[in-house]
Amino acid sequence: MKKLLLTAALASALSACSDSDEPGGSPASNTDAPVLDTLKAQGLTIHGPLDVPGGLDAFAASVGTQALAVYVMPDSGYALIGTLIDEAGNPVADEELRRIVSEPIEQGAWDSLEAAGWVGDGRPDAERIVYVFTDANCPFCNQLWTSARPWVEAGRVQLRHVMVGVIRADSASKAAAILEAEDPEAALAFNEVHHSEGGIAPLETISDESNVQLNANVELMRQLGFSGTPGLIAKSDDGSLRFQSGVPRGAALEELFGPL
Repeated sequence: MKKLLLTAALASALSACSDSDEPGGSPASNTDAPVLDTLKAQGLTIHGPLDVPGGLDAFAASVGTQALAVYVMPDSGYALIGTLIDEAGNPVADEELRRIVSEPIEQGAWDSLEAAGWVGDGRPDAERIVYVFTDANCPFCNQLWTSARPWVEAGRVQLRHVMVGVIRADSASKAAAILEAEDPEAALAFNEVHHSEGGIAPLETISDESNVQLNANVELMRQLGFSGTPGLIAKSDDGSLRFQSGVPRGAALEELFGPL
């Protein structure tokens, strides 16, 4: 892209050349810089000025759920995306980025997941809640369901399956069969136990309500940066969100679900 350097290394090198004795930054003045419009057109969201030392005009930004710092050069025609460090090698913008970008995005994401069309799997009062974007035809979702049994059956974890239909032509119809079942949790379990035999029978007709719900779930999945299933979201001990694409295994599974 013309006049745009997307490199963390250059951003770090630039910070080493700045006045590290300067106690603080000032609000960014290049709020109308053309290069910011270029970044927005490429999918970045600019959340506002970022207060950093060194005399740089900085902005808090994001792509999906990833927080980014954008540094605009004095002529407004160039920008760097990366990590600004002090003379000791410590990042100086992380705390502000978390406050301005990550915390609001993660809270909004969690609220959206709670309001989504999900199917519970496990005790509602479980110690940990894990949301999972699940396709009824997904073999990896089936692996995850099986791997999670010890945590679910011990009451440690409740999986909340946000049903989507993205893998095969009948995925949405199978998801609707689960959502519209008299007991959705039992219907989900039937699908997973009998997955190798084809799982649950797809509905011939999806209700308008399920269709709206499934479309909204797919949109949410994409907004949160997942391009396939399973996609998992859980809260860490410090309240921040963990995003996991694919099936976690071994230590990664315990890190996500917690100890048994």
